[in-house]
Amino acid sequence: MSCRASRQEEGESAKLRHKEELSRRIKEQKVVVDELSNLKKNRKVYRQQPNSNIFFLVDRTETLSQCKNTLDELKKAHQEMENSEKTKIKK
Repeated sequence: MSCRASRQEEGESAKLRHKEELSRRIKEQKVVVDELSNLKKNRKVYRQQPNSNIFFLVDRTETLSQCKNTLDELKKAHQEMENSEKTKIKK
């Protein structure tokens, strides 16, 4: 096998891992949105600080909105990846 073929396979493997990671993140985000959507109005919501065990009280509706936006961005990135793969196949 040539170096070129090996690098191409590595690139394809990296793309597949990225696609799988994106799909996993979309599923996680869907769960978060569903959970926040089904909370009673008087329930408190806390957000964990990145790389920390500290949580802060946040506004439920604002957090739900942010999570929906994140989900939309992830779906858009996934769709763009799908479209680029279809374009490559057609060529």
